[in-house]
Amino acid sequence: MDFEAAKRLCRTFAGCTEDVKWGADLVFSVGEKMFAVTANAAPAEGISFKVDDDRFLELTDRPGIIPAPYLARAKWVHVSREADLSDQEAAQLLRRSYELVHARLSRKLQREIGAA
Repeated sequence: MDFEAAKRLCRTFAGCTEDVKWGADLVFSVGEKMFAVTANAAPAEGISFKVDDDRFLELTDRPGIIPAPYLARAKWVHVSREADLSDQEAAQLLRRSYELVHARLSRKLQREIGAA
């Protein structure tokens, strides 16, 4: 998985904002809600994002993918360099993470993001 490509992909999602939190983490958000977190340094060594509840156990059974520290209870995973995850599958998972977070926003905010 190419983490720099993952960062570029996240930036293309409607209403995506990014900022640095906790000193060194680059956080991608929609409607001020996080959907992906990676290192601010380049090249990044991993990325964390939200997954569907039913995919959480499946993904964390794969080498190089673990429950994300501090966020596992919310069904977030952390993907490291050792993960056997294609760029295509990673893109699908990141888009789904964005969709999961976007769906939890208020209808008004969803409309505002869609109109932007």
